[in-house]
Amino acid sequence: QVQLVESGGGLVQAGGSLRLSCEASGSIFKLSTMGWYRQAPGKQRELVATITAFGRINYADSVKGRFTISRDNAKNTAYLQMNSLKPEDTAVYYCNADLAAVHRNYWGQGTQVTVSP
Repeated sequence: QVQLVESGGGLVQAGGSLRLSCEASGSIFKLSTMGWYRQAPGKQRELVATITAFGRINYADSVKGRFTISRDNAKNTAYLQMNSLKPEDTAVYYCNADLAAVHRNYWGQGTQVTVSP
């Protein structure tokens, strides 16, 4: 069983920065596509960014140029550096680990990010 633990959320003013971390237990991290998703009140969960095991990165258009996803396989940890935050970035941010080859998909518990005007 894989567990994902997010940290780094909080309250920040518009224009500020936060760095989210997602630490994974288990041995599949290196083989997994890691992703960050977010869900704002009353809205569906949406993709923020993903990074494959080979380092291929994908961003939602709304965060391109402001957010950076990365991973440290030695630490079994994925990161999301969020700069130039906007009030519309306010949401619960979830970490995801996807290992499609064996049909495994895991979610973290979520961390709240609140951006004040």
